[in-house]
Amino acid sequence: MEVRKNVPLAPYTTFEIGGPARYFCEVSDEAGVREALGWAREHSAPFFVIAGGSNLLVPDAGLDGLVIRIVGEKFDMTERGLEAQAGCNLLTLIRAAAEQGLGGWEKLAGIPGAIGGAVRGNAGAFGPEIKDFVTYVRAINTKTEDVHEFSNAECEFDYRMSFFKKNPEWIILDVHLTLKTCQDDILTCRRLIDETIREREKRHIQNVKAAGSFFMNPVAPLSIVSMFEQEKGVTSRGGRVPAGWLIEKTGMKGVQLGGAQVSPQQANYIINADNATAEDVRELAAKIKEEVRRQFDVALTEEAVIL
Repeated sequence: MEVRKNVPLAPYTTFEIGGPARYFCEVSDEAGVREALGWAREHSAPFFVIAGGSNLLVPDAGLDGLVIRIVGEKFDMTERGLEAQAGCNLLTLIRAAAEQGLGGWEKLAGIPGAIGGAVRGNAGAFGPEIKDFVTYVRAINTKTEDVHEFSNAECEFDYRMSFFKKNPEWIILDVHLTLKTCQDDILTCRRLIDETIREREKRHIQNVKAAGSFFMNPVAPLSIVSMFEQEKGVTSRGGRVPAGWLIEKTGMKGVQLGGAQVSPQQANYIINADNATAEDVRELAAKIKEEVRRQFDVALTEEAVIL
């Protein structure tokens, strides 16, 4: 394991924002994670764990400690699914599974980041969530270095939430998934992936400097839910309404503060429009939350992790 000093973190995030890590290393497996944790203890350094770099805002001053970046390319196909290192890119796995005639999760195509992060935040899009496919997850406790195999139930999945998000002392090592056999053929799986990505591109939320969806969709008062259902002609899921819809209704779509901007296409995206700083993003996010609360009496909660 190589530990480097003063490594800029912006290139390792989809926001492309943030200062340097005092110390930085990349690991891909259990042995690497143990080595990194040992180094941090030996040098009395706090540590921070990142992976694909989506849903993440790094402070402008950087991080004074060891940043452990989880990487990985190894995965194995099984008869009904796959096993993958936590650092594997989610879209790469979806495409690889399709080539084996395995799918069911094509609507997750295009969600940025690694499979470990997708599990941690129970990533979802257009209906399905990663929880629908997880069989079990192996993770290591950073305090005791015990490794545990978490069943789907033990992962405690909820909307954009999991046991690992609530208990950050656990680092996901690898993920085991059960997928569905494509009903027709491999071409069908490929087509569904491409259609999903095209749909995301139509919404202009691909290939921008952003963390992904910045806020979670909130549970709203019945009057707001009714307004949403009547306007959009769809039924609310669990009493939630889209954060982007609320933000757009406040008139903040396209608003810019410093180099950060509420996306003119998808209001739940804060984008790095012009060399934005982390402080620009934080201030803009605070204004959005204030306006949504003032106009709708709804509290927004960040989906993005703000270090």
